[in-house]
Amino acid sequence: MLGIVRQKMLEQSLKKIRPAVSVLRSYSSAAKQMTVREALNSALDEEMSADSKVFLMGEEVGEYQGAYKITKGLLDKYGPERVLDTPITEAGFTGIAVGAAYYGVKPVVEFMTFNFSMQAIDHIINSAAKTNYMSSGRISVPIVFRGPNGAAAGVGAQHSQCYAAWYASCPGLKVLAPYSSEDARGLLKAGIRDPDPVVFLENELLYGESFPVSDEVLDSSFCLPIGKAKIERKGKDVTIAAYSKMVGYALKAAETLEKDGIDAEVINLRSIRPLDRSTINASVRKTNRLVTVEEAFPQHGVGAEICASIVEESFAYLDAPVERIAGADVPMPYAANLERMAVPQVIYHFSLFSYNYQYIYTHICIYMHANTHNFIHL
Repeated sequence: MLGIVRQKMLEQSLKKIRPAVSVLRSYSSAAKQMTVREALNSALDEEMSADSKVFLMGEEVGEYQGAYKITKGLLDKYGPERVLDTPITEAGFTGIAVGAAYYGVKPVVEFMTFNFSMQAIDHIINSAAKTNYMSSGRISVPIVFRGPNGAAAGVGAQHSQCYAAWYASCPGLKVLAPYSSEDARGLLKAGIRDPDPVVFLENELLYGESFPVSDEVLDSSFCLPIGKAKIERKGKDVTIAAYSKMVGYALKAAETLEKDGIDAEVINLRSIRPLDRSTINASVRKTNRLVTVEEAFPQHGVGAEICASIVEESFAYLDAPVERIAGADVPMPYAANLERMAVPQVIYHFSLFSYNYQYIYTHICIYMHANTHNFIHL
């Protein structure tokens, strides 16, 4: 009887998911190195050069060349009419930018930190995200909101929160979270070219990180598809899904696991909304196990949404419970030692113990101060 039920569940779940389409190349093939900062700067430069409707605005984006130097050199090249320094009033300049987008120009709004986007949340959600729907498709809002998101280093609770889940819950927005230089360059270009409002979540700690990029990535026409994840590393034993800085953690975990004969597949989400459920489900149907990794709060997070998708659409393929690894469910502490305890800090050790009616499983224990112990049941 159980065999018949399982077979029916498999047949039903197969109908729910279309074949996965994703980028399978792990890294750019060329040896040239580019920092994430350089990738973002070059993407802005090329899109401004290609389209006179694109302009930048935000606090210190012009004379100071950006709080993190992402807009370096752009004021000198394009002038103050297209690189606008604003007062310290996120609600004010975001409203101006959204109004400009109504008329067909393409603003790129920089928030010094996405925590400050809360000052402008009314315009981002009510003015930008909902307008295309409320106008029956007659008004597009081609605008990009970009800046550093999530934990940095010693900047306190009001500068360290991750807003991926906040914005990803809102219809009308597209939410992107790059990890590598290839991601940053290709996704920012895609966001600027998109007719809808895009929330572009960068990570301050990745700006200075260098990644290899290919000639394809450096081409001015290069653009990544929105809504498609990237399989950074193929594997067959467990799927690890992550975004932004946590992709690097996942890749390091996979390298460690490989030494013990465990082959992990790592998925770089790239796009939070729309979420590439197809690629994630296809991977889990192969590995039969899922772990999500994020630095955001655990409740109602991106990891929770991914786990829900797997339970709804690929439950019959699971050989173990899905697992979420996330930050602590507290505002970010200021002290460095407490800050480390509030975000994933990964240490690996292995153990055997009896689980589920005396069946013996190997457990990969990913220890986090934030969430005690999180186990991947293999």
